[in-house]
Parts: sequence; structure tokens; C-alpha cells
Amino acid sequence: MGPLLILGAGRMGGALISGWRLAGLLAPQDLMIRDPHPGDEARAAIADGARHDPGIQTMGRARIVLLAVKPQLWREAAAEVCEALAPDALIISIAAGVAAKDIAEAFGGRPVARIMPTTAAAIGQGTASLYAPDPEAAKVARQLFGAVGAVVELADESLMHAATAASGSAPAYLYAFVEALEAAGVAAGLSREAAGVLARATISGAAALMAQSGAEPSELRRQVTSPGGTTQAALEVLMGPDGLTPLLERAVAAAVARSRALGA
Repeated sequence: MGPLLILGAGRMGGALISGWRLAGLLAPQDLMIRDPHPGDEARAAIADGARHDPGIQTMGRARIVLLAVKPQLWREAAAEVCEALAPDALIISIAAGVAAKDIAEAFGGRPVARIMPTTAAAIGQGTASLYAPDPEAAKVARQLFGAVGAVVELADESLMHAATAASGSAPAYLYAFVEALEAAGVAAGLSREAAGVLARATISGAAALMAQSGAEPSELRRQVTSPGGTTQAALEVLMGPDGLTPLLERAVAAAVARSRALGA
């Protein structure tokens, strides 16, 4: 598959480069990277043969273009390369909140797929929400992102806002939870080192068990909650009126609102 032109090779673009190379889907020679300040993963690919800041003729060879710049910069990025691209190049965008029709218009009517991935794609365990009105663009996006994790296709583009909030941004929620759990352990008397090891290993182990068992989170929660025990005491706080459910509903709603504003 390829050649593939990446517009923006920061954190997310770099994670995808790493994941695709790990999966053997794309060799460095299949990659063109356009970014004035590429991240570590992109620099490693460039050192191995990927083209950095390719010229007009080279960009014209790209069959796929990954739009991975910050949402505020996407129009500028599109304008800089549009005329150089092949007429049948497919555009795959990970720009949060930006509608497919706007991207297609900026790229001269070329087919577009929208994707909201997660950085775990770097290790082949990502999650990607996909919306594509064009069947061929959808097929290519499924191949690319299915190689580095799970893909969920959305029939309605408006759901991309919710997918961004509930999945694309969600790894940061988990990291924030682990930070808070470490701090709570320290407040309860543990050393910072011990609290860090216990919180991180416990959360990663629990997530792995959930993935491997296939059990519902509610069932796994019940399995480790003894009536009248310590876990139940903690869950009465976490699942109370001011607990995790209403807190996450507000957090996701805030992310949805921001996603919509970015596309305005």
C-alpha cells in the first residue's frame, strides 16, 4: 500500500508511522513526510528512507494523503499541496471536528475518509472511528487503520464528535485517572514510587484482563467487589451522585462541544 504522504508528523502522525512499520504495512520508502519539525518516529522513518518535505513531482506520486496537522492548520496544509497531488489521490483526515465536505472542497473534490484514532496505534492496539461517504476511501482507511487496531465505522458523520470525545480523547482521561490514583495513594501514606508502581500496574493489568476475557466491565467490577468490603466502600463514592458517571458525561459533552467548534 502506498505511496502515502503524511501532512503533519507530530504525536499522532508519529504513532501511526510506528504502528504501520511494526505491522509491516508500509516500508519507509512508501512514506513521504511533510512537516517542518517531525517527531522522533518520523525522524526514524526518514533516516531509514522516507522522503522528508518532498517536492511537487514526488508528492504527485502519493496515492493516499494523511491530513494529520492540528485542526487549526488544516486549510493552510491543504492549500500548500492540493495542486501537486494526483487527481485520484485519497484524502484521509484525522483533524478533529472538520467535516468531510469541507476537506473534499479544499482538496479539489478528491474522495475523503475521516478517522479519529488513538496513539496506541503505535503498538498495534489503537482504536479508530471511521466515517467515509466514498466506498473506496472507506476501504483504504479500513486497511490502514485495521492494521494497527480496532476500527468502528459510523454511518452518520455527526457521530464523529461523540467518537472523538469518547475514544479519540479518552486515553488522556485514563492517564489523568492514573495520575489521580497515584496522588490518592500518596495521600493515604504510600511513597510516591510505591503508589506509582501499584497504580500503573494495577490499571494496565485490569485493562488487559478486560480485553482478554471479553467480559462486560460491570461483571468484572462485581467480581472484585465483596459486599461490605473495601472495594464497595470506594465504589459508593465513585458511583455516587457526584461520581464518575456524571463527571464523565460532563467531560465528554465538553469535548463534543469543542469538536464542533473546531469545525465551525
